[in-house]
Amino acid sequence: MSGDVGTPTGTAGGTELLDSGTVDEVIVAVPDLQGRLVGTGLSPEYFREQVRSGSDGVGACTYLYAVDVEMQTGPGYAYDPWQGGFGDLRLHPDLTTLGRAPWRPRSAVVIADAVWPDGSAVEAAPRTVLRRQLDRLAARGLRAFAGTEPEFLVFEETYREAARQDYGRLTPASSYGIDYALAGTERMDDLVRAIRTAMAAAGARVESARAEVHPGQFEIVFGYDEALRTCDRHALYKTTAKKIAGAAGHALTFMAKYDEGEGNSCHVHLSLRGDQGELAFAGPRVTGAPPDGAMSDLMRWFVAGQLACMAEFTLLYAPTVNSYKRLAPGAFAPTGISWGLDNRTCAIRVVGHGASLRIEHRVPGGDANPYLALAGMIAAGLHGIEHRLPLEPPRTGNAFAAPDVPRLPTTLAAAARAWRESAIARAAFGQSVVDHLAQAADVEQAAFDRAVTDWERLRCFERF
Repeated sequence: MSGDVGTPTGTAGGTELLDSGTVDEVIVAVPDLQGRLVGTGLSPEYFREQVRSGSDGVGACTYLYAVDVEMQTGPGYAYDPWQGGFGDLRLHPDLTTLGRAPWRPRSAVVIADAVWPDGSAVEAAPRTVLRRQLDRLAARGLRAFAGTEPEFLVFEETYREAARQDYGRLTPASSYGIDYALAGTERMDDLVRAIRTAMAAAGARVESARAEVHPGQFEIVFGYDEALRTCDRHALYKTTAKKIAGAAGHALTFMAKYDEGEGNSCHVHLSLRGDQGELAFAGPRVTGAPPDGAMSDLMRWFVAGQLACMAEFTLLYAPTVNSYKRLAPGAFAPTGISWGLDNRTCAIRVVGHGASLRIEHRVPGGDANPYLALAGMIAAGLHGIEHRLPLEPPRTGNAFAAPDVPRLPTTLAAAARAWRESAIARAAFGQSVVDHLAQAADVEQAAFDRAVTDWERLRCFERF
């Protein structure tokens, strides 16, 4: 990823798309706590007359922000749908995101913001959580630009076949590790091309696509852009990839760790600019000597903030029980809290120069909610800037093996506890958001604790 900031890109089209007569459905979608797009399809006529015209949006049940991956809800959330009688909130479409649905050209899709009937924002909605942090940046005359790199595994089975096999013993779409390979990818080339071209046709600037380490693993990278636009595109891409894979007779997964092989990462590249586009991470305001002399004071504080908040904010980067299987020794994913210059063994990798100087945050996996992950990174950076935190020297060599590197939480329960107890999180996000996301983690952990796994049966069933 180059990191250069060019012309902003988003989904193609615009309101003129609705008047073209070429779409027969408008999907109004919001990202939920898991980062999935959920919503409803409307006729173009209804959307034009009742939604685009400035009404109070589209109704949707309040429970959308208080469900687990199985769409089950329960008490304990800061925004408890039971206490509200499962009433409606309102989805207000962001018309700047309106464009063709990449998986179905005769459908349009638009990303929305969630508000309560009185017009106030739903604080726990991921898009709102990110907007709040972007507003804090804007108050300092700064804008965030980001790029995400989600990886996925492709299997030869269909989604129905995978479900019948309990998602185990699936056949990867390549026979061996294919990192950077040009051969061995033949069984997924057509699928990846279909995903890539569909996203490009919808207005996303495709930057690169390549095979990764695990058999059947691939990564498609899109152009660097404004942080909110990047997250919208990320959510749209994951939906598109799954739909196109399903239509092609394949199953794919972004889960952080499918098996004992390499996990699916989602490295996040992030930099700041002034509100007129001026450089914030590089420029005349420098301290120190090479190799870090090209970093502005603001960037040094920003990186120091990442380190200071990383343990307490890990829940935003690693939201599932499975996330921590990837963040384990020997998995080529961060286990410690460190930074380095072009050092992939560190949680924070500083890379690029001049206009492309940026951080690469290597903790999030393919299961991360991009809105919450980027909100956490921005809040951490602002903590460093506000307190002018000093930055420790960069790590050299293998940071995985360094004994003095502080460690990330090793379980979802530990991450949720650190998040719930964090004064920094409460100051940045508010008590209700902290409580709401902690409850979501508790629900996930409790579901896992009740389950009896295949590993337990294989380990504990008597041998005879």
